[in-house]
Amino acid sequence: MKVNSCLERQLFGYQYSSTYLLLCSVWNYVRVSKLKNFHFWVNYPFNFNSTGELLATGDQGGRVVVFQREQESKNQPHRRGEYNVYSTFQSHEPEFDYLKSLEIEEKINKIRWLPQQNAAYFLLSTNDKTVKLWKISERDKRPEGYNLKDEEGRIRDPTTITTLRVPVLRPMDLMVEATPRRIFSNAHTYHINSISVNSDNETYMSTDDLRINLWNLEITNRSFNIVDIKPANMEELTEVITAAEFHPNQCNTFVYSSSKGSIRLCDMRTSALCDNHSKLFEEPEDPSNRSFFSEIISSISDVKFSHSGRYLMTRDYLTVKVWDINMESKPLETYQVHDYLRSKLCSLYENDCIFDKFECVWNGTDSVLMTGSYNNFFRMFDRNTKRDVTLEASRENSKPRAILKPRKVCVGGKRRKDEISVDSLDFSKKILHTAWHPNENIIAVAATNNLYIFQDKVN
Repeated sequence: MKVNSCLERQLFGYQYSSTYLLLCSVWNYVRVSKLKNFHFWVNYPFNFNSTGELLATGDQGGRVVVFQREQESKNQPHRRGEYNVYSTFQSHEPEFDYLKSLEIEEKINKIRWLPQQNAAYFLLSTNDKTVKLWKISERDKRPEGYNLKDEEGRIRDPTTITTLRVPVLRPMDLMVEATPRRIFSNAHTYHINSISVNSDNETYMSTDDLRINLWNLEITNRSFNIVDIKPANMEELTEVITAAEFHPNQCNTFVYSSSKGSIRLCDMRTSALCDNHSKLFEEPEDPSNRSFFSEIISSISDVKFSHSGRYLMTRDYLTVKVWDINMESKPLETYQVHDYLRSKLCSLYENDCIFDKFECVWNGTDSVLMTGSYNNFFRMFDRNTKRDVTLEASRENSKPRAILKPRKVCVGGKRRKDEISVDSLDFSKKILHTAWHPNENIIAVAATNNLYIFQDKVN
């Protein structure tokens, strides 16, 4: 696939509707901006920080771009929802593993923010092998009046110094600096697919296909292996780890999902090595629905704790499921994302789309779920009203005052004017990554080489 070398950011507004709550809304075009030389494609990560004021994105070239929310002013109150470029830096470079004769790509796999402790911001970014801790800080003053340096920074001859000067800070144009504080490497044999920051703000875990490692944010030369599912004989391997996340409030609890559709909840207080889980969440398969593709489509691509910590949300190929952590036998809720693709599984297998890894997110109150689909569609499910809606992130809908209408897919029979046939879906246009502002109804959606940001309608 051809990679477009620019990021086009689209910002829209939406309002609530009494019919669909926040599911069916009017979307108004706000603004489009471009960021040149950004090797941006559908498989890149992005994430809001804990306040939602910053949105960090990564690309295939190893770069991280941070957007900052526009501050509200009396003259332009409608600009409050816009996100503008705040900082850009090179996070990872291409490397080469000489022992395995393997090239390590620079592309960013995951980005996670650390809770803000002071004026600076900290985030973790990872490629396939190496996790880095970055500090993003502002500087609007510069020191002047050094004794041992001249105004151009050159060292002065000590014999020429006859007076003692007290350095002073002078105002300067605001500068945003990104500096690497820690580099965590050489701990993973396989590709890293998840990183998650612990609620104790001191540790985090990194996950690959067979192992989960626990790191201290201050220690880079060693990590502790807390899950290892690698068998003695690799021919006996039956499943791999697909995602992992810490509990939002309990620093001893984490969860990880597998390619066999199971979710394991582990407690680090029970044992140092958590190969034996505390709880296993798994839905029994209906034998009547068994097919060649059953194991592939049951693989879980993402798992997320709710903000309250009471529920788990998982995404497999066709569904989103909500689990109560106190009930392991079956999911509490099951939502069909694109069940109309069940008849297309053979074609999706041939073009490898059946292996796509879709993410899912909660809204700030855990009442609405969001996940992506094909044809630049993304789905929202309201847990209270049990309503759902399909929306499309498309440049064709980015005209000023354009209304983004709910989309419907026609499975069979006569197709209505406003419906799209399942045979007309473009599987090269897919939304794998989505993000929701932690406190407000602002969402970010990645579609092909565009990052769309939607917000409450601005009057």
